[in-house]
Amino acid sequence: MEIEISQAKYGDLDQLADLLAELFTLESDFRPDRGKQLRGLRLILDNPALGRLFVLRDQGRVAGMANALITISTSEGCKVVVLEDVIVRNGYRGKGLGRRLVEHVLCWAKTEGMARATLLADRDNGAALGFYRKLGFEHSHMVVLRKRLLSPSSR
Repeated sequence: MEIEISQAKYGDLDQLADLLAELFTLESDFRPDRGKQLRGLRLILDNPALGRLFVLRDQGRVAGMANALITISTSEGCKVVVLEDVIVRNGYRGKGLGRRLVEHVLCWAKTEGMARATLLADRDNGAALGFYRKLGFEHSHMVVLRKRLLSPSSR
């Protein structure tokens, strides 16, 4: 294994969409839709002010990914990062690569002056919740609420 962590490129889009399909089959709130996932990934790549896509590579092949979205926190008075879409390809799990990837993203965010990292995890995914706890993430008293603004057919 020859692992490196870098920012994603347009040539990675198909592999990233494959990883998102795998992730979204594990999460109860989401369903894979390759067209939507590719659109979303392109939006991030086209607009680095919105965020960055980080990838784990093993000899050029994408073995994992993390999506770091940038927003502003008025409570912190500065930029913060929302960590999404963290997944390591099945054959690469259990080797500390997810930890390396998340720590890399957190180091990047800190270097960029971001004061806090927030993430969402499926409440039924005990493995993910345990993983994030080991990385120092704590439960928040905040509750996630959603309201759909556009119908799926209008996007």
